[in-house]
Amino acid sequence: MEWLLKALCAPGGRRAVECVAPTQIPERVEDEGDKAAEISVENVKTYNLITKARRLDRWLDKVVEFSGSEPMFLTIIIALLSWAFLGIRFGQLAEWKVSISDAQAILNMVFDAFLMRQQLNSYDSLVRVSACLRSRITSNKRMLRSLIESGQYEKVNPMQFHELEQTEFASELPTENLLGRISTAFSTFLGHIATVVAFWVCIFIWIGFGQYCGWSDTWQLYINAATSALMVLMLAFLANIRERHSKYTTKCLESIYEVDAALELRLRTATGDTIENAPVYIPVPERSRIQRGIDYYADLVGTLLGIVILVFALIVWVAIGPALSFNSNWWLLIGTYAGLIGMNDGFVLRNVHNVLHGYEDAQFVQVTYDDMDMLAVIGVTQLDEERVAANSFTYRVSVKMGDFCSHELTVVLGAIVIVGLVIGASAMGWSVTGQLLCNVPPSIIESFFTMILITGHNIGDAKRRVDLHNIYLRRLKSITYVNTLAKLEKQERTELMEAKIDSV
Repeated sequence: MEWLLKALCAPGGRRAVECVAPTQIPERVEDEGDKAAEISVENVKTYNLITKARRLDRWLDKVVEFSGSEPMFLTIIIALLSWAFLGIRFGQLAEWKVSISDAQAILNMVFDAFLMRQQLNSYDSLVRVSACLRSRITSNKRMLRSLIESGQYEKVNPMQFHELEQTEFASELPTENLLGRISTAFSTFLGHIATVVAFWVCIFIWIGFGQYCGWSDTWQLYINAATSALMVLMLAFLANIRERHSKYTTKCLESIYEVDAALELRLRTATGDTIENAPVYIPVPERSRIQRGIDYYADLVGTLLGIVILVFALIVWVAIGPALSFNSNWWLLIGTYAGLIGMNDGFVLRNVHNVLHGYEDAQFVQVTYDDMDMLAVIGVTQLDEERVAANSFTYRVSVKMGDFCSHELTVVLGAIVIVGLVIGASAMGWSVTGQLLCNVPPSIIESFFTMILITGHNIGDAKRRVDLHNIYLRRLKSITYVNTLAKLEKQERTELMEAKIDSV
């Protein structure tokens, strides 16, 4: 019974992260009598994704990765265009309008599960990265202090540190390819505050035609079809841009880990330090009970349980088709169910995205603090680094809007609205108008929240790129500092030796 209780309470649980950077062991030569034996160790100096233990988790991650691939995105674009062209011939039929609503509602639940898992995987990966970087910073700081105290190396001022140059590693992180830059630009457009405002302008124009159209079901179906098509496009694009940016981040981390490992190796060679890197422990962040409940639901969605329930609902929906003569009421039924669930998923997705990005930001801020503590050892107390342009009006409005939409109480308010819609539809006897009540408002709200989700992704991605850029440059400058002073030291020893020879 105890194991069952643990299993039921497991979703939503956040585990503490403990990570240690692989210790870099320099090659050394040992004398064995008249022979010299070279001892070398193959060091781990690249970023490797953590392989999950369970086969099911690995399989699900592969499915999620495919959902954000170019072939999947292209398939959905072709399907949307096909539906649009079919509207030329069948645009007056209610079934044509309802079909996109049903497709959107079903795809919405599927992509919600994929997007949730993408978010959770990204969080786990980046928090582990921050812990690994901090683990190595502690060792590097200790070795730099040893070199300074021994008099082997001298401190430098921030200007001298900034002017250090090297040719061993790339001077900048990898850049996106042309398609990646186009996708990022389109993501910026979709998530821009002006696009969000334009969306609501269109909604109010539609409302303005309500009286002219007699507030009819057809009037409601038109906006339902339009927002449904928009939702399908945005969900597919969001999955694609997240996957694309995740792969780009991995490339950046590979470059950072290579330089980070090289810095440690040079310092160990210079100091003879053999103390292994210490593990860094990141505790579980504190959460309110409401947030814990939201995370519980998010984990259920991320494990694709929602899709299992959806499959069951689809079977029931098909089974009752003959009883309803496959009429418009029947066509709307599955869209109503999936639409209400999808609306709740939209609130939860935005909340989880903002909360997890807050945790990630805190950890990367700590990496910056630790880096500056390390550089202070060699006399560098401040750096003129790149910053996110956070002073613009649109940026501030986007952040405030995102914070409001992702607040835990907003999620609760969304759940209350869903209950109200169900009560309203029940009062109408779940007629076509009653079901449209549970289709149209959720579709509009979901579209808005997906745009806000793209906005949040853009802001978070911009922050992370700046963080990674600064982390990389600090390590480039640090390794150049170690190499430059090591060369000067070697040159001084050579000159001293030559002077002794000349004196003899």
